[in-house]
Amino acid sequence: MELTDSELARYARQLRSPDWGAEGQLRLKSAVAFVAGVGGLGCPAATYLASAGVGKLIVCDADRVDRPNLNRQFFYSSSDVGRDKAPIARERLLEMNPSIEVEALTAEIDRQSASTLIEGSDLILDCLDNLETRFALNRAAIAARTPMIYAAVSELTGYLTFLNPPATPCLECFVTQTPPPVEPAIPGFTAGVVGALQAMEAVKFLIGHGEILAGRLLVMEGAEPRVDVVRIERDPGCPACRGL
Repeated sequence: MELTDSELARYARQLRSPDWGAEGQLRLKSAVAFVAGVGGLGCPAATYLASAGVGKLIVCDADRVDRPNLNRQFFYSSSDVGRDKAPIARERLLEMNPSIEVEALTAEIDRQSASTLIEGSDLILDCLDNLETRFALNRAAIAARTPMIYAAVSELTGYLTFLNPPATPCLECFVTQTPPPVEPAIPGFTAGVVGALQAMEAVKFLIGHGEILAGRLLVMEGAEPRVDVVRIERDPGCPACRGL
């Protein structure tokens, strides 16, 4: 696999980094990333993965565009209300970077489907918005031994970590309680910042550059503002990853 003249021109500014270079770009070109959910987190995360040159993106979302999505999910416009999200996301991503491959899956992620959906992926980005689906994806990632980057947002607060048990905790090691079934308040800029950080963490992992958030949870507080990084540990009694 080689970089074409067009790709060398497109990625010229990032190729200037000695820790990135052509070798890192080729690693991105050969990578497959699964983006679970193309909503408030998935739109910025997928955008920056596509712009960076990740060779194949699989974008998966069972939902259709709803008007309350439009404050933060910038792939979609008012004319898209009622349409499936995943195919629109694919269109937008290929407009940004036609040199990559994008597969759109309009599918529910659950305990039965998750393992099949993520098959062949090198990395999973958890851009979901409910714990039941997140836990199903977590179990599938553990079974496949596929690393996963978790992100979540609420109001002006964001969370981010890199999960790859047994080297790190899994999601169920530190998220143990189901919150009340109330939709959180999410301004667009909070989701945008955290989704971009999620893409940065993914690219660092894929090219082997920088220190990833393994065993650590980044907590961004926008109201104060403050960013903390706290240690998270594996739970030996975790129902999802014990025995690994």
